[in-house]
Amino acid sequence: MASVSAPNDPTIQSHIRSIVSRNLPNSPIYNFLLSTVSITHASKGIVRARLELTSNHVNSKGGLHGSVSATIVDWVGGMAIVSWDLREKTGVSVDIHVTYQSSAREGDTIEIEGVAERVGGNLAFTKIKISKVVDGEVGPIVATGTHTKFVKVP
Repeated sequence: MASVSAPNDPTIQSHIRSIVSRNLPNSPIYNFLLSTVSITHASKGIVRARLELTSNHVNSKGGLHGSVSATIVDWVGGMAIVSWDLREKTGVSVDIHVTYQSSAREGDTIEIEGVAERVGGNLAFTKIKISKVVDGEVGPIVATGTHTKFVKVP
């Protein structure tokens, strides 16, 4: 999955930051794992963020825990959907897949990219990429994912 390029939209980025600041404190797992996440880019259907990994993010072998990667896929998929049309709700998970390709360790920074490929009347489809940051640049892919959400708005 190649990184998607679109100009940053300050209105969308502000909306995403607002959603994150409201939703993280109300979700114990997101707040525990993502309290230090930083939104670096937002445009229609695209959200990027960076997160420095701590001991809370790694498994007993010291690598990024698979459940953390799955949680990140869940979270950023919702943020990509929210960025599509400035909606307030992220939807409900229907299907989630994660493919683990390499790893990252405590102290590493990862870049998280969520792309909403289609947001319809009932379902939204997203693709996610988690990459290790090396010397300030996006480096090797750690995991990729897809996330389908039910998004029907009453």
